[in-house]
Formats: sequence, C-alpha cells, structure tokens
Amino acid sequence: MALPAAAQPSLPTLGDASDLTTSAERRLGDRIIRELYRDPDYVDDPVVADYVQGIWQPLLAAAKARGELSAELDERFAWEILLGRDRTVNAFALPGGYLGVHLGLIGVVATRDELASVLAHELSHVTQRHISRLITQQSKQTPLLLGAMVLGALAASKNPGATQALVVGGQALAMQNQLNFSRDMEREADRIGYGLMAPAGFAPQGFVSMFEKLQQANRLNDNGSWPYLRSHPLTTERMADMQSRIPPGGATAPGPAPQPSSEHAMVAARARVLSNPGVDTLRQWIAEPRGSGFQALTLPRRAAVLYAAALASSQLRDTVGARTVVRQLDDLVRPDPAAHRLARLLMAEIELSAGDAATALASVADDSSTRRPELVLRTQALLRANRPGEATQALQAWAATHPKDATVWQLLASTWQAQGQALRAVRAEAEAHAARYDYAAAVDRFKAGQDMARRGGATVDHIEASIIDTRLRAMESLLREQAAER
Repeated sequence: MALPAAAQPSLPTLGDASDLTTSAERRLGDRIIRELYRDPDYVDDPVVADYVQGIWQPLLAAAKARGELSAELDERFAWEILLGRDRTVNAFALPGGYLGVHLGLIGVVATRDELASVLAHELSHVTQRHISRLITQQSKQTPLLLGAMVLGALAASKNPGATQALVVGGQALAMQNQLNFSRDMEREADRIGYGLMAPAGFAPQGFVSMFEKLQQANRLNDNGSWPYLRSHPLTTERMADMQSRIPPGGATAPGPAPQPSSEHAMVAARARVLSNPGVDTLRQWIAEPRGSGFQALTLPRRAAVLYAAALASSQLRDTVGARTVVRQLDDLVRPDPAAHRLARLLMAEIELSAGDAATALASVADDSSTRRPELVLRTQALLRANRPGEATQALQAWAATHPKDATVWQLLASTWQAQGQALRAVRAEAEAHAARYDYAAAVDRFKAGQDMARRGGATVDHIEASIIDTRLRAMESLLREQAAER
C-alpha cells in the first residue's frame, strides 16, 4: 500500500506518520509474544540461539552507533528474537522490537552474512517504526483486534486452517496485507539494513547473495515454503539498488555462492535437524557420510553432513552411531576453534541423551565459560550427576544479567529443588513464568512461596521471603494491566 506523501522521505524521522506511542507498541508486542511463547513451534535451542545472538548483537550496536536506533526505542523495546521450529523460510518483525526467525531460514542461508542481511533488514523495519506507521493507517482497528490478526496471519503462514482459531473471516487477510510492508518501506529497510552490515562486521555482499537466493526460490518454488517472499516481495529495483551499493571491485560478479565457514555450516545443519523433518529424512542424513561422494565435499560441507548425521542418530536413539560420527566430526574440525566448540557441545548433548553425565561434563568441562550453551548443558549434566550445587552460582550470575531467560530460571529452580531449597525453587519457577509474560502462573507460584514462608516460621530465609513479597506485588499489578487489555 502506498504511504502518504508526508511519510515518504528516504530517511524519516522516527515516529513519522505514526499515532502509536512506543509504549503502546511495546504493549501490543508483549500481548502477541505471550501467545507465541505458548506455540508448540517455539523453541529455545541454546546453540542456535547463541549463534543468532552473535549476529544480532553487533547489528544492534551498529544501529545505535549510526543513530538509527534511538535511545528511547533502545530502552522501551524488547529486542528479542524468538526461534520457530518451522521448516519454512521466514523471518518477521513484530511490534515492540520482537523478531521471529524460523529454523527453515537458518537452514538454507549459506553464510552468516546472508543471515545478517535478513536480521538487519527486519531490524530496520523496527527502528524506522514501519510497523507502528502501518498500524496507524489501520487506526480504526482496536489494538486487541490488531494483535489477534497478527497472530492469525502468522498462523496462516504455517497452516491456513489454523487461522480460524484466532481470527474470523477476512480479518487475517487484512492483517496479512498490513504486514506486507509498502515498497517504500522495503527499500528503506534494505538501505538502512545494508548500511549496518559493514559497521557490524559483516560483508555487505550478504545482501546481494541473499537476494539472489530469494530470486531463485521465487522462480522455482511457489509451494508456500518461502513465505518470506510473500511478505517481502522482490523487485528488480530493490536488487539493482543493493548491487549498486557494492563498491567497484566488490564481489558482485556472478558465480557460485560464497562458501560458509564450518561453524555456520554446522549451525545450519542443526537447524535443519531440529525443524522436525521426519524419520525418513533423518535416516537419509545418517547415511550421507557413508556415500561415495562424501570425501569430495568441501570441509564445511563435510562438517555439516557429519553434524547432521550425529544429531539425527541421537534423535533416533542410536547412541552408538551418534558417538561414532561425532568423534569423526571432532577430529575433522579440531583446528577450527569455533567449529570444534560446536562439536564438543554436540558430544555433550549426545552423552546427556544417553544418560552418561560424567562424559557429558568432560565435554563441557571448562566452567569458566560464560556462554549460554555451555551453562545450560553443564547444568543439565550436573543435575544428572547429582551435583546441583556446582551449577548454582553460574546460573544466578546469568539470571542477574538476563532476567528474561526463562530456561535458566527453570534450571535454577531445579538446582535449588535438588538441594532442598524449596522456597528458592518456587521463586525461580515464578520468575520463569514471568519471563514468558505468563503473569497468572507467576502470581500463583509467588503466592505458593508466600504460604511456604509463613509455614516455615523462624527457619525461613527472610531475605528470600521479602523478595517474593515484592515480586508478587509487581506481578499482581502486571496481571491487572493484562486483564484490563482484554
């Protein structure tokens, strides 16, 4: 849809043509995201999430440094990425600074630069307030109805029949049309996103190669597995614009797609396996390393094939096969620290699945690592080995700086429970619910903690009890606000 003339400058002032305040947009995003957290397709995979964050955070920093991300938006918006266990190639921006990325997209991008180009584009939709400007154009719709229609449009992209459960009649179509940004907005997101690439440490060529990939899919594929093409339609003008921005001598000549690093190839392989492709496909991946052409593949491709085969074997409960292949992978990528780290994490995951906590711990033995995948796997192994106390300090430190990490709060609850600290365990469970915006469940757990503290008498941890009282009042206030929005 065309923008009003006042909203068409190439670099608009933040908030131009938008009647929706940043606070209102964030509340709308929170309302939508509560439902997405309950979606069975939502997945919190520490390995893939950590890799995506390694791309996302430099883009955010570049947007701040270049003045694209204002201090107000930086403070008020969530800036969270949710991963969906969906095989379709899709990513989308939502109100309030939330982004959704399907595993199907991660599984097909050839390089981290291509994935960065998608995230930079979606980030620019948010920083330029495109979503709120489009919502303003539909100002006759109530925010609640808009939220329902967003959910309906997202459901329709995966399963058209599911839309009926969320919206009625033509409302889903109306919201889908609203999510399809105007051509001016698409061009603007391209240009601003492109400008973030080099300052964030990514090759701007990733934009061009991603466009080439989408163009090929547009020609060959119209079965709905590339919904990104529907919400972000390609035009020759957009593609030529990106090509023209590569300086003379840049990598613009036609040719094979740039080869991925082994680390990226392994993360993409993990995304493909975790997207639930089916038993037959898993078995094909398990057999691939034994094929006659395996040795002729590039090193990153061989690493990806071995990674997929090992993880697929583990998912099919073939521990012996998984161990054999992951050892091959470990030997292959040992000279590459980033890829070798992923191999060791996979080794720990396989051993945990097999019930061997000691070997899993040996694979992630460095307790000085502050990275989330190591923290999660090490905690799971320590719980399995009946050594929960060794994980508590690191979990508490992480939760203090990442209070919205529901997975870590739940692990902390498990470690406290295993140590007989029931009151602290209940509080951690409540914080896990609060991190997912499930304030009703959080209130329930905090009240359970209050009752436990009253029954504890003189032996109760009074500091913990005081924290529970304070947090309960905060959650009850948020729950009232949530109820008022309905």
